[in-house]
Amino acid sequence: MKKLFLSLSLLAGLAFFNACTTDVELYSEYKDIPVIYGLLDASQDTNFIRINRAFSGSNDHPINAAEVSLIADSSNYPGKLRAYIVKYKQGYGGHYESTGDTLVLDTITIHDKEEGIFYSPNQKVYWTDKHLDVNTETVKYKYKLLVYKDNDTITTETNLVGGEGFKIITESLGFMADGNDLTSKVKFTLADNAVFYDAKMVFYYKESVNGGPLTDKQVTYSFGVKNLDNLYQENAQVYYINYGMSTLFNLLKDAIGGDTVINENHPNVFRYFDEKPMKIFLSAGGDELYNYIQINSQTGYAQTVPDYTNINGGYGVFSSRINLVKPVAISPATQRDLYGKPWGFVQQ
Repeated sequence: MKKLFLSLSLLAGLAFFNACTTDVELYSEYKDIPVIYGLLDASQDTNFIRINRAFSGSNDHPINAAEVSLIADSSNYPGKLRAYIVKYKQGYGGHYESTGDTLVLDTITIHDKEEGIFYSPNQKVYWTDKHLDVNTETVKYKYKLLVYKDNDTITTETNLVGGEGFKIITESLGFMADGNDLTSKVKFTLADNAVFYDAKMVFYYKESVNGGPLTDKQVTYSFGVKNLDNLYQENAQVYYINYGMSTLFNLLKDAIGGDTVINENHPNVFRYFDEKPMKIFLSAGGDELYNYIQINSQTGYAQTVPDYTNINGGYGVFSSRINLVKPVAISPATQRDLYGKPWGFVQQ
């Protein structure tokens, strides 16, 4: 009997647990199956969780997943399910005990989802604006999600990623127009309970053509996902990832090409940048999200049933991540190369 299964994508757009049994019987006729996606982020004022449903079917009773997914009533449970997040605190011997704090999830409709496989632009999500406690050197937290549906209780949990010690150390980035094989570093400290990191750096500048208004421009370099084995360690506290010192100029070459101030076809193109024209974005994610991405991507996201889930009584993933953003300067040598080479940059 062929199984047909409709799952839901991550709320974050994309772009993280150990659990007990996550077996769900999919062979019953037209039985709804809970599908949950949530990434707790202590750096955010509001955390969102998607609690939806999918359906199973058979060759005798086929379901067209592409059609069903476009119908809000088929993806959403009617009304509002009872859903809670319970906070646990690490105690003696590393065991977690409930603090008694319970965050009640409410529902809200978002109105700006882009068109795609699932219904848009209005989608119902569960949310809380209650403060998530940040890990400290001595105190760690775990959060458990409970969803009550009819006579069933869907559960899952995650250790909170992040903490007071998670920081980007780098204050300035250096590049060379003729950097060749030279490298430099983006330095940071590790986040509690994180097993992978995703980083990028963005250079922001403004452009004016023929004396017209300044237009915001940017070029981006992504380091890609790095697990702990892919990081370099400078000392007991500081880790880093490498980047090529010619990176910025390679990006500008692709973005700007010959369209510079000295190009005879564009004699009036001028570009400017601010005192701190770059930002480093660093995201740290938990074990469950890493497993979800790695295991399911190996078999393909278009599969009928995902190979990994940590939702007891359903499918999806409930994990934690945290995001840092830090504006940084560029080195004097980089500025000289930008002003002195044919990139069209001038000092304001």
